[in-house]
Amino acid sequence: MPLVFVAVIVYGIAQFIAAWAGIELYLGPLWAGAALLVAVFFRFTLPVTLGAFFGAMDVWQWHWALAAVFAAPGLVFVVPGVISGFLHRGENQLR
Repeated sequence: MPLVFVAVIVYGIAQFIAAWAGIELYLGPLWAGAALLVAVFFRFTLPVTLGAFFGAMDVWQWHWALAAVFAAPGLVFVVPGVISGFLHRGENQLR
């Protein structure tokens, strides 16, 4: 269990590094620092998520799909659920 804790902490640090790189690339270091401070103190993580996506994609040169999964891993579960919901809804309308 401590290994999982360490892995989550390392993943969070990697996201913050990618967010810094992505926000700094487009907006500069002042905005990157402000976004990370807002994320830590106010728990508003949208700028960090977007920054991590652009940092992984544009700075680290990752494929956009891999960068999206890195920045927002919940998408792996949300997208199939949404597709399933649409398919199920259409199935009910046919009856």
